[in-house]
Amino acid sequence: MKFFVTGVGGQLGHDVMNELASRGYEGVGSDIAPVYSGVADGSAVTTMPYVQLDITDGDAVMKAVSQVRPDVVVHCAAWTAVDAAEEEENKPKVHAINVDGTAYMAKAAASVGAKIFYISTDYVFDGKGDKPWTPDCKDYAPINYYGQTKLEGELAVAKATDRFFIVRIAWVFGKNGKNFIKTMVNVGKTHDHVRVVADQIGTPTYTYDLARLLVDMSETDKFGYYHATNSGGYISWYDFTREIYEQAGLADKVTVEAVTTEEYGLSKAARPKNSRLDKSKLVENGFEPLPTWQSALNRYLKEMNG
Repeated sequence: MKFFVTGVGGQLGHDVMNELASRGYEGVGSDIAPVYSGVADGSAVTTMPYVQLDITDGDAVMKAVSQVRPDVVVHCAAWTAVDAAEEEENKPKVHAINVDGTAYMAKAAASVGAKIFYISTDYVFDGKGDKPWTPDCKDYAPINYYGQTKLEGELAVAKATDRFFIVRIAWVFGKNGKNFIKTMVNVGKTHDHVRVVADQIGTPTYTYDLARLLVDMSETDKFGYYHATNSGGYISWYDFTREIYEQAGLADKVTVEAVTTEEYGLSKAARPKNSRLDKSKLVENGFEPLPTWQSALNRYLKEMNG
């Protein structure tokens, strides 16, 4: 199979390309930069074909996909800066990337008969209650602009084709980009006290593990909506931080204070308190779930320190 992967300069796109290479699949990467500008780590993604592409240009998207003629499109490109998405001057660009760009990509994939993966988020729900959200739940009620655009992206994909995998994830971390773990480790090295939200509950997603699952899924026609975060139980950001410091050898140096979302009060965008995603559909459809988040964190820290 041939794959066309968008957003390879980001955490997930980078890992998807490496996973494809490790399995001997042909992958063409794309991003908005003139040349690949991700981690120069000697990984396969630095040597695989690359196409510069602005996904907000519908004609360019159709041309690129028509030329590559992939069997599978993995659409990782997105605006992911949640707080910045709330700023009025950014909203047209956020919409252009997350909604229009996704619609163009889905139409282009359909035009060549390709399967498409759309990477979505728990933010399509309102985050209320404490019951895990199921993949096929249609009780959409985003509470911020980022979530609204990701939902509209989902709807655009489902409208354009029935050969889709809409995969919702949460609390993402990977080697190629900024993430919560990198931030907290850096803060822990320079501060002896940190305040972390304890009333937002979910599960992290390691892009290295997710990339493996996505390629597994691409080898099937079990289309539909899925949730795919790491296993290991639901936790708060406070719980996650304490485990990060424990595994990073900083637990004795930093005091972690649990606070409410309201007490923390630094975010422009409203954050869902219930980000629990029910992943049982993966097992029901024969897919191997992601490993525990504790294992993922351990492997990630070793990778970053290697």
